[in-house]
Amino acid sequence: MVSLGETWAGAGSTIAAGMFLYTMFQQYSHLLPHQFQVYTRWFFNFFNPYISISFYEYTGDRYERSPVYADIETYLTSNSSQLAKRLKADVVDDSKDLVFSMDDYEEITDSYKGVELWWASCQSVPISQTISLYASDASERRYYTLSFHYKHRKLITESYLKHVREQGKKMKIENRLRKLYTNNETENWSSHQSKSMWSHVAFEHPSTFEKLAMDPVKKQEIVDDLIAFNKGKDYYAKVGKAWKRGYLLYGPPGTGKSSMVAAMANLLDYDVYDLELTSVKNNNELKKLFIEVSSKSIIVIEDIDCSLDLTGQRKEEEKKEDAKAKNPIAQLVKDEESSGDDSKVTLSGLLNFIDGLWSSCGEERLIVFTTNHVNKLDPALIRRGRMDKHIELSYCCFEGFKVLAKNYLDLDSHPTFETI
Repeated sequence: MVSLGETWAGAGSTIAAGMFLYTMFQQYSHLLPHQFQVYTRWFFNFFNPYISISFYEYTGDRYERSPVYADIETYLTSNSSQLAKRLKADVVDDSKDLVFSMDDYEEITDSYKGVELWWASCQSVPISQTISLYASDASERRYYTLSFHYKHRKLITESYLKHVREQGKKMKIENRLRKLYTNNETENWSSHQSKSMWSHVAFEHPSTFEKLAMDPVKKQEIVDDLIAFNKGKDYYAKVGKAWKRGYLLYGPPGTGKSSMVAAMANLLDYDVYDLELTSVKNNNELKKLFIEVSSKSIIVIEDIDCSLDLTGQRKEEEKKEDAKAKNPIAQLVKDEESSGDDSKVTLSGLLNFIDGLWSSCGEERLIVFTTNHVNKLDPALIRRGRMDKHIELSYCCFEGFKVLAKNYLDLDSHPTFETI
């Protein structure tokens, strides 16, 4: 008499064999006659209680990798390194460590809310081999296949895949190598030279809030504000505001404004975009730069009072309006003669950049202005709501001097320092 355990073991082996045959059919079905493919697919679909979803690396006319595929790949790296028997190892530019992923035709098992499902790494190889300059047209098309029982369709499509993408994005941010960006010169913005308006280097600045020489109470207030912003996604969604915050750092030269920006980036683990306004030709190009800024980043405009003549633009416009009213013909001729000059970023363009409609293109961004002369800035530029927090950085006080000394002296060996 056959035991119940042997019966289930036989059923499991049969199911596994059926899934293996179905996977092999998917891989090589294109080699079979079309009519045979139709009947075979009908046969497998009739008896197969499992559903499969494929996620291709490149889809349609897209020349860039599918973001869905990239999120899944990142998510599976954590599982594959623990479960898969065959792995691929590679060094990724945006990652701190060596990255392991499933090798081709490898399969791993995942579990979500008690439901078991299977991921497989696949690639399709057409009969006709072609050579292409674009990865999306390559002969080998890589994709992931997710398989699960049909009764879990709603859970997988509505909940699990969302979970996979969220976890993949989170892991990518945690493992990425942080960068310091700068905008390229206008003349270099060519599709033949660079697809991006930003160039970058690794960001490895040593400044932290523990090392900043400033009043401890004021320092803690800034840290608390930054952490509240970092965790404030639900709050910003509730009040209907873009998830961003403006900081104005002002004070005499050499008081640590740039070090403060670096400490912010190190605290929140954000990238830094150092925007040089004098390299931006006009407002339209400023918008393009803003679109390319990633989430979890700090956009910095240092010495904004020196970057552009933003303070006098309104007065200049008022003068032009008065001149047109007095002698409109002469002013039109003058405007036409100056129309050939290169256009520049205007105050209104910069204001739209900070909190206009374009500011909602992305989330979790800090916008930081630094200046030595806050009184020279247009009030509209630094009002509350645009620059939400104004931080004055002055020369080192006694408490700040103590913090600074702790970075260079061992206070245990200098006990008299505390009593100075």
